[in-house]
Amino acid sequence: MATTADFRNGMVIEYNNGLYTIVQFQHVKPGKGPAFVRTKLKNISTGRVIDNTFTAGVKVNAARVERRPYQYLYKDDIGYIFMHNETFEQITVIESMIDNPEFLKEGDICEIVVHAETENILNVDLPQFVVMEVTYTEPGLRGDTATNTLKPATIESGTTIMVPLFVESGEKIKVDTRDKSYVERVK
Repeated sequence: MATTADFRNGMVIEYNNGLYTIVQFQHVKPGKGPAFVRTKLKNISTGRVIDNTFTAGVKVNAARVERRPYQYLYKDDIGYIFMHNETFEQITVIESMIDNPEFLKEGDICEIVVHAETENILNVDLPQFVVMEVTYTEPGLRGDTATNTLKPATIESGTTIMVPLFVESGEKIKVDTRDKSYVERVK
């Protein structure tokens, strides 16, 4: 059992017969009335985010989850195949459990979140940044740097993201997997 004083971002709690991750929380002590905690909770199985307010000091069940490093091997008809680096155990994960699977490359190390008591896979966390090669983009116009203009570029996984005008085909770029945004060029 945990209380609202134990809340932290990323904590997994049991709420409404489901597992929820605390995305954001804020302790509020109004001038009049009892203190409370305002939270944003993300359902692990559906990905839906809800707002909820807890009275300060209320007890909640904290779920025990483990983050285990796995290496991505390949994709087949059933799903994505991952291998544990120490035990060489292979597991298959369905696509709906992975946020932005188009950024997975063979050999990438990901963290698989597992419910410790039931050994059920909850979701797969990709690395925050991945390095991808730009396979196609239109050439930028010379001297068109007065504004922060972006152009579409196709990366090696087939996904199209927006990049600055100076990025050319064949260059490697760093991409943020959370919001599919360009970060920087990689040498």
